[in-house]
Amino acid sequence: MLVIVAPGQGAQTPGFLNPWLELDGAADRLRQWSETAGLDLLHAGTGASEEEIKDTAVAQPLLVAAGLVTAAALFPQGLTGTVGAVAGHSVGEITAAALAGVLSEQDALNFVRERSLGMAEAAAATATGMTAVLGGDQEAVLAKLAEHGVTAANNNGGGQLVAAGTLEQLAALKADPPAGARLIPLKVAGAFHTAHMGPGVVRLEKLAPTLAVADPALTYLSNRDGEPVGSGAEVLARLVSQVSNPVRWDLCMETLQRIGATAVIELSPAGTLTNLVKRNVKGVATLALKTPADLDKARALVAEHGSQEATA
Repeated sequence: MLVIVAPGQGAQTPGFLNPWLELDGAADRLRQWSETAGLDLLHAGTGASEEEIKDTAVAQPLLVAAGLVTAAALFPQGLTGTVGAVAGHSVGEITAAALAGVLSEQDALNFVRERSLGMAEAAAATATGMTAVLGGDQEAVLAKLAEHGVTAANNNGGGQLVAAGTLEQLAALKADPPAGARLIPLKVAGAFHTAHMGPGVVRLEKLAPTLAVADPALTYLSNRDGEPVGSGAEVLARLVSQVSNPVRWDLCMETLQRIGATAVIELSPAGTLTNLVKRNVKGVATLALKTPADLDKARALVAEHGSQEATA
């Protein structure tokens, strides 16, 4: 059973969309979506600097647009009937929702624009950040985070957690780290997926009633608990609340194993999620769809593993 996954913020690199613009229709799509996204997606994906695309208000719409462009190249007729399930990490959940037919592409870009602006606004209000915590006993790590008032904002499986909180809280954690764990400060604007992102949730709660939603046309896995969600309204509600709640990618990977995934293709800018799947989900073929040069290999995986439904 084939699963398509979409990466989250931090996967983007300068110029990563350049090779995709050689495909028919890709540049036109990005121009069309730029007005909705409120920024020049062509420039962001091709000529923008690393500093420019680190900006939350740029990175998030860029990632959703990139995922949709690369999915269209691989599945010109859509994913239904071929792909068994979709999932995304953080902002990648919006890409997955569009691919599953929950949101139109335009509404997905509209949603991610409001999400990115709301999260950027929240990040500017309080000095917060995120730190990767690698290794250590997970229960001990979680206890140490709680001791310092820090949230486990991402659980990526395999002993990879991301702690988030105020800069003072993260400094205290650095001075008193969990035993056996390595701490790596992340270059992000704020404490994403924590209560600090409340203003972003408020912004999306105002937008959500204006969007048209449909139930997923294929299995959609949620970051909240890794479980399939069959209601379009529930998917949208989870996308709204996800901004201030942890990402449980570890649970998504457990579900991939349970529902019988045999192959996972990650949309551009790919690599992060396929690496996690390789380490945590046994017996699953993976492919990072980084450039159009990877399309033939991706099509071979689709031919071999597509058209199989999730088993549970």
